[in-house]
Amino acid sequence: MITVTIVRSAEGRIRRFSIAGHANYDKIGKDIVCAGVSAVTVGAVNAIEKLTGFVPEATIRSGWLTAQFPICEEAAREANVQLLLEGMVVALETIVDEYGKYVRIQQSE
Repeated sequence: MITVTIVRSAEGRIRRFSIAGHANYDKIGKDIVCAGVSAVTVGAVNAIEKLTGFVPEATIRSGWLTAQFPICEEAAREANVQLLLEGMVVALETIVDEYGKYVRIQQSE
């Protein structure tokens, strides 16, 4: 199972997320659940870097991704980073709606 952990600040802003595990929906290379989660999360990190210029602290390896988003002092950039991260959460929730047996989302402060 893939576990997505979203850590929010007291104000509700996403400060960190991590992805751990494998869906085991299908064979390696054919697992659409793993591919979907990977595309959404890696795509979010890449979009944040390219569209906002903010480079999060991120580490990726097989079955694992973590990214941290310290507060950005520029309010407009911080708002854009948060919008992209919330979009990522919506996309992940859509995957969970269809494949909840293989993916779960945990959110905490």
